[in-house]
Amino acid sequence: MIHVALVLLTAVASAGGAIDVRDPEQWIAQTEAAYDEITSYTAVLHKQQRIAGELLAEETILIKFKKPFSLYLNWIESPHKGSELLYVQGWNEDRVRAHRGGFFRFVTRNLEPTAPELMKGNLRPVTDIGIGQLINIVAANIRKAIEADELTFAALGKETVYGKATQMVEITFPQASAKEYDAYRFVINQDIESGILIRIRAYDQSDQLIESYGYENLDLDAPLTDADFAPDHPDYRF
Repeated sequence: MIHVALVLLTAVASAGGAIDVRDPEQWIAQTEAAYDEITSYTAVLHKQQRIAGELLAEETILIKFKKPFSLYLNWIESPHKGSELLYVQGWNEDRVRAHRGGFFRFVTRNLEPTAPELMKGNLRPVTDIGIGQLINIVAANIRKAIEADELTFAALGKETVYGKATQMVEITFPQASAKEYDAYRFVINQDIESGILIRIRAYDQSDQLIESYGYENLDLDAPLTDADFAPDHPDYRF
């Protein structure tokens, strides 16, 4: 049975109209529609993951993204400060161009997105980074649980995150089948103005944080061009 707990029924989003949290399928459809209106964005990405039982330090990364899939990352704080990564779908034989910070900043490599060097210390490949990819993951989990009739979906109220008014949503799956999903529980903050998901936290059955992604200083009108995803950009060190 699908359980829907309602603390906040609707919130008004200026870009996408009313965000309806009474129906999980309608909610994720509206979230996908809000993202469909975006062509590019910049933000400061706060990323944290648990690898082999250890919660790693939070990473702070400048992200530039342009559809269909052009991605630039610059680690702006420790750990990994000074590292850069560039991936453009169809360019560079679909490989990632990347270098570390510090002494290794002079060593640039071209690697497959799932190469061990890139997957070390990461739960997901770089091709899963970005707001759109996270929406896809959440949507797949929600629809799978709806099909199995085992989704618990709760609207928890409002919370200010990164200076934005957000609607909190909690998605929970049964303990018995939690391993069939990407997490036991998702806690999501949705920007009320734009309808975009700006923070997603995933927890396991022991309520330990598995992964967290937050988008601060999100600019949905960033005028990005192909030059922002070129290795010879004057601000980059590839």
